Amino acid sequence: MSSPSTLPRSAARSPADLAAAGLVTLERARELEAVAARYAVALTPAMASLIDPADLHDPIARQFVPDPAELASLPQELSDPIGDEAHAPVDGVVHRYPDRVLLKLLHVCPVYCRFCFRRESVGPGGASALSPEAFARALAYVAARPAIWEVILTGGDPLAMAPRRLREIMQALGGIGHVKIVRIHTRVPAVDPARIDEAMIAALKASGKTVYVALHANHPRELGDAARAAVARIVDAGLPMVSQTVLLRGVNDDPDVLAELMRAFVENRVKPYYLHHPDLAPGTAHLRVDISRGREIVAALRGRTSGLCQPEYVLDVPGGWGKSPVGPVYAREDAPGSWRVTDYEGREHTYADPRPPEPRRP
Repeated sequence: MSSPSTLPRSAARSPADLAAAGLVTLERARELEAVAARYAVALTPAMASLIDPADLHDPIARQFVPDPAELASLPQELSDPIGDEAHAPVDGVVHRYPDRVLLKLLHVCPVYCRFCFRRESVGPGGASALSPEAFARALAYVAARPAIWEVILTGGDPLAMAPRRLREIMQALGGIGHVKIVRIHTRVPAVDPARIDEAMIAALKASGKTVYVALHANHPRELGDAARAAVARIVDAGLPMVSQTVLLRGVNDDPDVLAELMRAFVENRVKPYYLHHPDLAPGTAHLRVDISRGREIVAALRGRTSGLCQPEYVLDVPGGWGKSPVGPVYAREDAPGSWRVTDYEGREHTYADPRPPEPRRP
């Protein structure tokens, strides 16, 4: 782990900051300037403290410390890999599914993940948040559509906002009767746990709404004592939590690591929700795994870890077509009424599934 004497007291936001914190050499920092010129860099002290600079394959560093490989893009990689723009009726809103919308409140984060699918739009280079006028239009869009049952706050990281502003947003959503669920996607409880104070927790609540907090974490080391305490403060306040994780090469593409992470979520009252196949964001090929390997890893979780620990392995179909499950297939129909079912150890069994009899007519 990094030496306390060199750790940054505030977020490291440049290769020079990373070098000063002892996370990269000066020579490496010079190599990373070109990466930092293209993609935002930020690493909180909480995450910096988890990195072992002597480990060239440190799973925390792979997520946050830039890599020259990011400058190499493949033809199939896209600036908007999940197609947000194709479903953006007004600024800040993504309406891909009938009953829910994304509300992208801001474009900044306390940390910048090297695999981020919005890496072309987040960071300090542009507008940091929706303008009041844009937010009003986004709110009017939601209010005018009774089919919208859930609003998902994203960005950027919504918990990077001041609690006062977040409270105003939650109060505004509280005034829309047909919105029943507000889901907030964040990394903050793990990467900057001190932000989860009484003011922030109070800001997370909305009158008449059920609020879920979705925690993004990718490696069990991220859930240290401070992060677990932050999660406990949220859950103890009556806010249920779910998880999201990205399957990443060199970070969690190992059944034992992933099982440890899922168990850590459950032990801390966070229900595993999504395991994302990595998106085709520019310059992220060195962090991606293929779907066949992803299926092997997910299959290894089945039966060996509690059913509470099973996330759904999903792929965001490029072009804006939404999420599709891509996990292992455990049953297939050989013939009418006959199925081949695979158990958790890979053994196949025949299952007779006769058609139920027609109900008798009175």
